[in-house]
Amino acid sequence: MLKQDIGSKFYERRKALKLTQKNVADLLGVAQPVYQRFEKGIYECNYRQLLKLSEIYGVSMDYLFGKTDR
Repeated sequence: MLKQDIGSKFYERRKALKLTQKNVADLLGVAQPVYQRFEKGIYECNYRQLLKLSEIYGVSMDYLFGKTDR
């Protein structure tokens, strides 16, 4: 799966939960510009960040990688 595809999943979930990039960045422990680059597919998350994002967004890792619908 492309970084942009995962980034679009981040964006969709963040908007659905009415969170700002700053909210998510704070929960993830990164600066807002770093999280913004995750959403845009410029930077890749490490495994721990992906796991934390799946918890924040209430979805499985499989969902983030496009293997399931949730």
